[in-house]
Amino acid sequence: MAGILFPDVEAPDLHVMSFNIRRRFDRITWPPADRWPMRKQRLRTFLGANRPHLLGSQEAMPDQAQWVQDSLGSSYGRLGLGRGKDRGGEGTPLFYDRDRIGVEDWRQVALSDTPEVPGSTGWGNTIPRIAVIAHLRDLATGAGFTFVNTHFDAFSRRARRRSATWLHDLVAAEAGPLLFTADVNAHVRSGELAGMFADALLVDTWSYAPARRSAEWGTFNNYATPRVGARRIDALLATPEVGVRAVGIDPRPTGTQWPSDHLPVQAVVRIPVGSPR
Repeated sequence: MAGILFPDVEAPDLHVMSFNIRRRFDRITWPPADRWPMRKQRLRTFLGANRPHLLGSQEAMPDQAQWVQDSLGSSYGRLGLGRGKDRGGEGTPLFYDRDRIGVEDWRQVALSDTPEVPGSTGWGNTIPRIAVIAHLRDLATGAGFTFVNTHFDAFSRRARRRSATWLHDLVAAEAGPLLFTADVNAHVRSGELAGMFADALLVDTWSYAPARRSAEWGTFNNYATPRVGARRIDALLATPEVGVRAVGIDPRPTGTQWPSDHLPVQAVVRIPVGSPR
C-alpha cells in the first residue's frame, strides 16, 4: 500500500509535490532496490494513490516521464523535454491535472549564461541543467500563477549558488504568485542557497506552513531508513502571497521498499485570486 498524506484536496486548495524519481540506469546497479524494473511499479502505486494536482519531477528519462504520466492517469498533461542538445535524455518535466490546471504558456531554459541554447552548460555545471517555467491557471478559481521546476547541480557549489541567484532574479522578473519545486542538492536553508531567499521574494513552505503532516525527514534516504535531521535537499518554495496550508514529507516505503532514492516533498497551497499573473 502507498502512504497518502493529503487525501481529497479540493478547490480552492492545490496539492503540489516535488519528487526526484531517480534516473533509470541500464547497467546493473547497487543496491538492487535502485533497479528501475524493481521499483517502477512502486512508483506507479504511489503516484496513483496520491495524484497531486501539480508534480515537479527530476531525473526523468523519456520512458520514465511517460510512465509517470500514465501512472497519474489520463487527465494529466506534461511539460518539459530532455536536457541534451537535441532536447533528449534526462529532464525535469512538470505534470499537471488538466481537470484543475490550464496552461497559458511555458518554456524550458538551460541554467547557463546562454539559457536559450539547448544543452549549454556554465556556472560550474559539467552536465546540462535545465528548468521548466510555466504560466498556469487554476481552472476552479481562475487564479493565475507561475510554476518553476528544476534540478540544481550535484557537484559544484558555485553552480548551486549561481542557480539560487538565477531563481531570485527570475522571481523578481515574474508578476504574481509563483511556486518552485526542485532537487537543489544542498539543504534548502544552507548558506550556499541563501540567494533564493534574498529580498524575501520566496519563502520555504516547510518553515511557512501552519501545519506539518510529518517530521522534517532528510529527503535523500538512498533506499535506507529515513532520518530526522538529515539534509532536506528537495525544495518546495512559494512567493509570500501564496497561502500555504500544510506540508509533509512521507517517509514510508511503498510495500517493502521506496520507489526512489529521494522522498517526495508535498504541500497544500492556495493561489490568491485577482493576482497580476
